[in-house]
Amino acid sequence: MRLSPDEWILWQSGFVKLNGTIVFTWAIMLVLTIGSLLITRTLSPEIKRTRWQNLLEIIVTGIVEQIKSIGLRKPEKYLAFIGTLFLFVATASLFTILPGYEPPTGSLSTTCALALCVFVAVPIFGIEDQGVGGYLKSYIEPTFIMLPFNLISEVSRTLALAIRLFGNMMSGAMIIGILLSITPFLFPIVMTLLGLLTGMVQAYIFSILAAVYIAAATRVRQPKVETETTITTE
Repeated sequence: MRLSPDEWILWQSGFVKLNGTIVFTWAIMLVLTIGSLLITRTLSPEIKRTRWQNLLEIIVTGIVEQIKSIGLRKPEKYLAFIGTLFLFVATASLFTILPGYEPPTGSLSTTCALALCVFVAVPIFGIEDQGVGGYLKSYIEPTFIMLPFNLISEVSRTLALAIRLFGNMMSGAMIIGILLSITPFLFPIVMTLLGLLTGMVQAYIFSILAAVYIAAATRVRQPKVETETTITTE
C-alpha cells in the first residue's frame, strides 16, 4: 500500500518523473475544464433550464453565500479563486469511488501547492483593496513589535493549511486500504462513503479558511476623522 501517489512512478527519465500525483492532478483539471465548457455552453436566462445548469447555479450561489458570510465585500470578486479551490479539493475526494484512483490531495506536494496559492493570493487581494501602504501597515498593528509575530503567522498558517488537508486525505485513504485487506467487502464501501463526506468537509474547510485569510487582509479600517465624527454624533 502506498502512503502517497508520489510513490507511484509511471514514467522516469533521469531526474524527470511522472508520478500518480501529477497524472491524477491533470486528470482532475481536465475534467473540471471540459465539464465547465460543456455546462456553460448551453446556459439560458429563461426559467426552463437544464439540470446541469441548475446544479451549477446551486454550487455557485452556495459558494457566493459562504464568501459573503465571511464578511467579504463583493463576493463575486473572490468567487473564481475560492470556488476553484473548493471544486478541486471536492472533485479530488469525489473521484475516490473510482478503482485505482488515488487522490492527489493525499500528496504533501499538492496540498503545499494549494496552500502557496492562498499564501500568494492573500497579499494580492489585500494590496488591491487597501493599497501597498495600507496592507503593509497591518503587519505593524497595533505596535511595531508585532511585525515578526505577524510574519510568522503568515508562514505558519500556510503550513497548517497544507498539513491539515494532507493529513486528513492521506489518513482516509490509508484506512480504506487497510479495511479492504482485512475486512469483508461491504464495510469498506461504508467507509468509502464516509471518506467522501470527510473529503467534502475538508474542501469546505480549506476554502473557508482561504476566504477568512483574504477577509483579514482586505479589511479596511475607517479613517480616524470619520470614527470621531460618529462618536460625537452619538
